This record gives sequence, C-alpha cells and structure tokens, in this order.
Amino acid sequence: MVVVMAPEATESDIQAVVSLVETTGGEAFVSRGVERTIIGLVGDVQQFASLNLRGMGGVSDVLRISAPYKLVSRENHAERSVVRVGGVPIGPGTMTLIAGPCAVETPEQTLRAAQMAQAAGASLLRGGAFKPRTSPYAFQGLGEAGLKILADVRAETGMPIVTEVVDAHDVELIAQYADMLQIGTRNAQNFALLQAAGESGMPVLLKRGMSGTIEEWLMAAEYIAQRGNLDIVLCERGIRTFEKATRNTLDISAVPVAQRLGHLPVIVDPSHSGGRRDLVLPLTRAAIAVGADGVIVDVHPHPETALCDGPQALVDGDLRELARVVRELPPLVGRRLTEAAGEPVSA
Repeated sequence: MVVVMAPEATESDIQAVVSLVETTGGEAFVSRGVERTIIGLVGDVQQFASLNLRGMGGVSDVLRISAPYKLVSRENHAERSVVRVGGVPIGPGTMTLIAGPCAVETPEQTLRAAQMAQAAGASLLRGGAFKPRTSPYAFQGLGEAGLKILADVRAETGMPIVTEVVDAHDVELIAQYADMLQIGTRNAQNFALLQAAGESGMPVLLKRGMSGTIEEWLMAAEYIAQRGNLDIVLCERGIRTFEKATRNTLDISAVPVAQRLGHLPVIVDPSHSGGRRDLVLPLTRAAIAVGADGVIVDVHPHPETALCDGPQALVDGDLRELARVVRELPPLVGRRLTEAAGEPVSA
C-alpha cells in the first residue's frame, strides 16, 4: 500500500502517518520527491485499511498496489490454472461446453436434455435440483429427488454433473451426488456458503454477482480458496444495468480482465445474460472470440412447458448450430473443444 502526501503536507503530517502505521506492526518507508512525498507501507493491508489514513492531515491519496485476493491472484500464481471435473479439463488451451436443463423436472426430461447437450458437444451436464428464485411462488427444484435423477443420467451418459447449492447446510448432501458445486449470482457473497464449498474439496463454479464488481467476484473466490480449495471456475453471467432489452448485460470484457488478474479459469453463461434463445448463439460466439475457457447453456426438450427459464433454453435446431460453433470457432483462437473423456477433439 502507498500513501501519497499532498504537496503542502508538513513533516509533522508525515511522521504522524509513519507512527500510526508502526503501531500496527507495519513498516513505513518515506520517499521524498521534489513536489510531494510518498510513504510505502509493508505489512497487513487489511489492518492498514482500517486506519482511515485518507482522513489524516496532509494525505492526498492511499493506493493499494497488491491484490487483496492473494490465493487466486496472478501475482502469486503466474500460470493460469486448469480445473478438472470428473476428468474434464476447464482452462487454457481448451473450450469446454457445459449444457443441460436449468431445472431438473422429470427423469425423462433430464435424460433427453442431456442427450441433446452431449450431441452438441457438451462434456459436462448442468442441471438444477435446488433453485433459488426471485419469487417464493416459483418452482424451487426437486431437492434430493432431483439429485438422484442427475446421478441416474450421469450413469447412462457418462457426463459429470454441475449443480447448484443454495445453502451451506446442503453442501455435504449435494457433494454425494455432484461432480461440481455451482454457486449462483444470488449467493455470490454468501460467505458461509463460499467457505462451506471450499471446505468440501469439490470443484466449484462461482458465478459473478449480478451487481458485483470484478474485484468482489475474485474476493468471493478467495473465500473458497482460503479454505484450501483452488479448484474454482469463475462464470461471467451478466450484470444488472439500466438496459432492459436483455435479461442482464453480458460484461464480455470481464473475461480477459479476470484472466489477467487471477489464474482461475473463466467461462461465460450466454443463457442467463441474454435471457432469450435468439441471443444465446451470438453471445456464445462472443465468449469464444474473447478467450473464455468455456460456456454454460440451457437446454430443454420442450421449452414451452419448462418450469424454469424456458425462453432461453436451446432446442434441436439451435443445438445443431451450437455444435458447429463450438467445433469451428475455438481453433481460430488457439483452443479445442473438450469431450467427456477429457481429451481435446478435432475441429
């Protein structure tokens, strides 16, 4: 952390900052320039942040020069990470497609959706057994019955399962069935849940909060990593803005920014960002072009009767085009599509 003193700062102002920092056990190194003085701080940044240094006499600004998210930062882990889910890699060099129904409704619907997803090139099956919904009257998921359906479909298709956890108390239960825990946008800063997911040792798919900054997103990942679990995949799913033409605003720039700041894989959710079937494929193309490590999309055999997010679910015609896109575009940016066995497939 660096304290920038104002040009009119006195020697007394400078010494007051140094003394305060030293009371916390930190060190302060004073560098005097022609016009102003800069004080470099070494020690516990979080403790420095609690000192209200900006409010001290003669202080112009306080700048943090090291990332607060130590474990997920590129500062301490220069190479980007690969996270494996049931043998399927997510990370640099590959493009991983995760697809399936937003919500598990019946065994038949889930199996058919999985088969559609697999035919399009998906190597991981998404499906919600627990659904946090804006309305308490909306379908909340089948719970453990839904998890059992997913496990049966995995046994038949060989696709590892990605499913959402909404409560810290459910982590242990869901971990018995799933291959990857998903933490959704509404729980992106549910710190007890983040810590429980970290303690589980399971791979975690962490969606960005709908109103969260990139730093807050990475700090949420730090909660998981701080519990000893670095198998984290970040998911940009669109943020809430003033725009109403789409369900959310896909912040496509968040992908390279998060990849530059952190070493974790970053994927994109074009279904929940666009909120409309006709937007999913264009946003998927954008995600691949910008360098996303994967995409996660909704698939449903009969979206007109879906209990959750039917308008954004892809159907057969869309999936044929999706299959072409995920095979042809990744090689143009130095990637290849992964298959369920975890090996890249040829374009």
